[in-house]
Amino acid sequence: MRKLRIGALAVSLLCPAILALGQEEPAAQPSHPANPPAEVSSPAPASTTTDPVEIIRRVAAHDEDNQKKERNYTYVQYVIEKKLGDNGEIKSTETRTYDVMVIYGEQVERQTAKDDKPLPPKDAAKEEEKIDKLIEKYKNETEDQRQKRLEKAEKAKEEDRAFVKDIAEAFNFTMLPPEVDVGHTLYRIQAEPKPNFQPTTKEGKYLTKFRGTIWVDPIEYQWVKVDIELTDTVSFGWVLARFHKGTHIHMEQTRVNDEVWLPMLVHLNLGARILLKGMNYDVTQTYRDYKKFTSQSKIVMMGEAEETPKK
Repeated sequence: MRKLRIGALAVSLLCPAILALGQEEPAAQPSHPANPPAEVSSPAPASTTTDPVEIIRRVAAHDEDNQKKERNYTYVQYVIEKKLGDNGEIKSTETRTYDVMVIYGEQVERQTAKDDKPLPPKDAAKEEEKIDKLIEKYKNETEDQRQKRLEKAEKAKEEDRAFVKDIAEAFNFTMLPPEVDVGHTLYRIQAEPKPNFQPTTKEGKYLTKFRGTIWVDPIEYQWVKVDIELTDTVSFGWVLARFHKGTHIHMEQTRVNDEVWLPMLVHLNLGARILLKGMNYDVTQTYRDYKKFTSQSKIVMMGEAEETPKK
C-alpha cells in the first residue's frame, strides 16, 4: 500500500479504506488519460459499465499493477504543514521537500529542504547516511534474509486482499451524476457504510466510521480523485490515538508517461488527540518532477526497476 507522508500516522491509519481498493483479482483494460501529457495518444475504448460495484472491482484490479509500475519512478514530494488553533487559526507553518525513490522494492523518502531552504550540511549528511545504510543492508542480505523479506511482503499483500473483501462488504456503492474534469468525463461513486457490517479483519472494524466519494476514469478504470470523511471518532491503541469526527482527506493522482498513475495531490484536515495531546493540522502534499529510471541511473543499482533502453 502506498505510503503518504502526512504527519505520517494519520494517513497510514485513515487512507487504507480507499487505497486498498487496489488489490483484487485482475481484469486488464485499455488505457485512457484523465490528466494526460500533451504527447499521450488515445487508446481504443474499453467495454463500459454503470454498475458501481463492477467499476470498483476494475479499479481494484488495475491499481495493483499500477503500483508495480510506480516502482520505476522517482519524484519530488512537497509538504506544507499548518498547525491550527482551536478556532482554525494558523499557529505555525512548516514546509518540507523530499526526493521519493524505491530501493530494493522499498519506497524511501530523502528530505532535501525545510521551509524552502536546503537542509543544513549536518542534516543533509544524516539523510544520505540513511540511504546508504539501506542500500548496504539490502545489497549484503543473504538469500535467507531476502526470502524472509519477500515472504513478509507477500503476507502483507494477503492481508490487504482480505481487507479489500471487508471493504466490498462494508459499503453501499452508489453511482452519482458524472463529473467533467480536465476535459474528461469521470464516473463518480459514493461509498456509504453499512450499519450492520461484520468485519473479518482487524482493520475492518474501522470502516463503518468512514464515508467517501471516488472519481474513476471510465476507460482505464483508475481512480482519479478520492474524498474520505470520518463520520465518528476513531480510537486506536487503547485510546492513545484518537481521530475526531469530521477529519477529511482529499487525494488526486495523474497519468504520467502514458503508462502509470502517480500521486499529484493529498490534502488532509485532521483533528486528533495523540497521547492526550490535541492536534489540529491542515496538510497539503504535492508531487512533481516524475522521472523514470534509466539504464545509466544510479537508482537502478539501488532498486529493482525496469531499465529504459538507450535511444
